[in-house]
Amino acid sequence: MRPAIDIRSLRVDYGDFVAVDDLTLTVPPGEVFGLVGPNGAGKTSTFRVITTLMEPTYGEVILDGVDVFEDLETARRIIGYMPDLAPVPSDLKVQEFLEFHAAAYGLGNRAQRRDRVAECLEEVALTDQRDKWCKQLSRGQTQRVVLAKTLLHRPRVLVLDEPASGLDPLARRDLRSALRRLAATGATVFISSHILSELAEMCTSLCVMNRGKLLASGTAEEVRHQLGTNERILTANLLCKPGEAREWLASHASVHDLQVEGHQIVFGFKGDDDAQADLMEGLIRLGVRLRSFEEKRSSFEDILVEVAENNRRS
Repeated sequence: MRPAIDIRSLRVDYGDFVAVDDLTLTVPPGEVFGLVGPNGAGKTSTFRVITTLMEPTYGEVILDGVDVFEDLETARRIIGYMPDLAPVPSDLKVQEFLEFHAAAYGLGNRAQRRDRVAECLEEVALTDQRDKWCKQLSRGQTQRVVLAKTLLHRPRVLVLDEPASGLDPLARRDLRSALRRLAATGATVFISSHILSELAEMCTSLCVMNRGKLLASGTAEEVRHQLGTNERILTANLLCKPGEAREWLASHASVHDLQVEGHQIVFGFKGDDDAQADLMEGLIRLGVRLRSFEEKRSSFEDILVEVAENNRRS
């Protein structure tokens, strides 16, 4: 199966500044794929090239088998682009706004356009808002109307720039459900967001960019591993006095910042899942009675904060 998005050796320069530096990335169809990174990582420039809004310094972008720069019109029919904070007219109703864009796309006769508008409104769960004035919509409803507009011509690749920006938790949940339904139909969703916890939940896979370069890609767990962040905080809750367990743990090079509070031992641990399992097994063999063993791993947001802080230090 050919990739939905195939980016090869992409570079974008603004004078002497390199915004995107030799980016190579492949996204299969049916994915909700996240693009994350700190400000200045190259996300916006990448999106602008993919959506044909600018030409790169060099490189290739192929969407569903179509070279974006060799067949621009066909590529644009494949793409559905939803920019951050896309405006909607205040003097049109939702139905009118979508029918206007359906006509601009040349989607059949009036009856066919109305049917397609109804399908897209149902897809984003806004059928009951079709006769509402756009100016009366909430932020979340506005975002979903713009998503419905983006879906009108049945794009095979959707590029969404910060679609969850400013949405409340309920609106983000509705948007997440809509994107998952789209991916289930075979569409590919390429999405950027600064709401990192939401991206980790929303996306089937993602990549991290920094200073124009691709740092890691894959599932959230694979990205965490590729970035070398095996650090975690472990808490051992004991049914016995912690003295012997504390001394045994402190002797391990992978254990640091060990603290004891009553029958609870909290410590940092640097190691993989097998090493953690060995640690638990060692405590049990020592005769330590464990009531529970809890783990807190670095969140995806922690990873991005670390990347941004490394930017400042360098």
